[in-house]
Amino acid sequence: MADTRGDGSDVRRRLPSVDEVLRQDWARALEERHGRASVLRHLRAILDEARESISRGDSAAVAQIAASLAGRLAQRLERAAAPSLVPVINATGVVIHTNLGRAPLSPEAAARVAELASSYSNLEYDLEAGDRGDREVHAEARLRELLGAEGTVVVNNNAAAVLLAVNTLAEGREVLVSRGELVEIGGSFRIPDVIGKSGATLREVGTTNRTRLSDYRAALGPNTGLILKVHPSNFRIVGFTESPPPADLAALARGAGVAFVEDLGSGLLSPLPGLEGERTVADSLATGVDLVTFSGDKLLGGPQAGLAAGRRTLTDAMRRNPLYRALRVDKMTLAALDAVLADHEGGRNAERVPVQRMLGLDAAAVRGRAQALADGLRAACPQARVDVWEGSSAVGGGAAPTLEIPTALVAVGHAVLGPERLAGALRSGDPPVVARVADDRLILDLRTVRPEEEPALRRSLIRVLTGG
Repeated sequence: MADTRGDGSDVRRRLPSVDEVLRQDWARALEERHGRASVLRHLRAILDEARESISRGDSAAVAQIAASLAGRLAQRLERAAAPSLVPVINATGVVIHTNLGRAPLSPEAAARVAELASSYSNLEYDLEAGDRGDREVHAEARLRELLGAEGTVVVNNNAAAVLLAVNTLAEGREVLVSRGELVEIGGSFRIPDVIGKSGATLREVGTTNRTRLSDYRAALGPNTGLILKVHPSNFRIVGFTESPPPADLAALARGAGVAFVEDLGSGLLSPLPGLEGERTVADSLATGVDLVTFSGDKLLGGPQAGLAAGRRTLTDAMRRNPLYRALRVDKMTLAALDAVLADHEGGRNAERVPVQRMLGLDAAAVRGRAQALADGLRAACPQARVDVWEGSSAVGGGAAPTLEIPTALVAVGHAVLGPERLAGALRSGDPPVVARVADDRLILDLRTVRPEEEPALRRSLIRVLTGG
């Protein structure tokens, strides 16, 4: 019946009340599954949307909402209950992919995290003495042993480690940094901004492409707090360049009575084939650097963390800084870090640490897996063009940005579906698959796909290519 009064009252009568809905068997079932509070919140939201439609004169939409209320409510509840953070298959070939969570943990490290997360622990309790303990005896003790360092500090990321170090050692004073190292470290976080927030003053040294030891010497003064050397991260300056060796900078800082801190970034503990140009943390300490900061979730292959290692007097001072409590990590990060460091300590890192295992794969091993996937796709999807191409993987995470790692790529084309559409359909699957698009093809690099993920990847590709 039409609404003859024009105020929408007849249409509104088509909408059930909240109490009427909650008396329905299907609504009770939703309550048992999702809880009464969630059901009420989303039910009221749906009814409010219907009333808004009435105010716009859209009575047809109201009828649709009323007729499909059970399905709409169930769908909204399921969508709201689903986690937004989900595992994905990384088929990009970028090993340390910042947008995909950087370094994945090994199953053993993940199990250790789960074990510690679901129970109480001796995080700050001395079991032998039966009294308060210190959290630095856990992963940090292993890290000190690995590096031969006097002291260590673990905070929540490398930017935090740099912030804490500069604030502790140079608040209210000057920090000398080469102009060629004033980098942006991702997400618009810039070294000058980090130094500014630390309470120190940036003193730029040299030029973008050439900074000499004499430039640092000329910049030293009574207000100098420390010399900071920064890893160039995602870029390289080539050609007419110059930078003093870290050992010379260390000697200069020592003679001037100021600290020399190196933001190493990548967190490489031991040499890796192909990464000979990346300094290890031990190399940095051996040249006389007073304090090295680096990431836990890059080449080290652990959880997100910022690690500092060096002279005990400096790390003790950082730990006494009130900022340390705001930046320190929890028991789950320490559990993961300790498990990964144990693999490094035991020489198992090449097999057990996923990042290092992926980087160590030779092109022939990737090519064999790529050929098997391509053969399977051709048989299941005759309408698709599937080839195996030579290509390169990337380290990612700001480490070795110019290094191209030889690999084999699965290149997929379709007579009807373009590569962007194929990539979008893969991302919407369960599990989502993230791939690349290049040369008008969908490109997949199995270097970053775990062998146990390949069946799910194959199913997703067949589904997308066949419209299943």
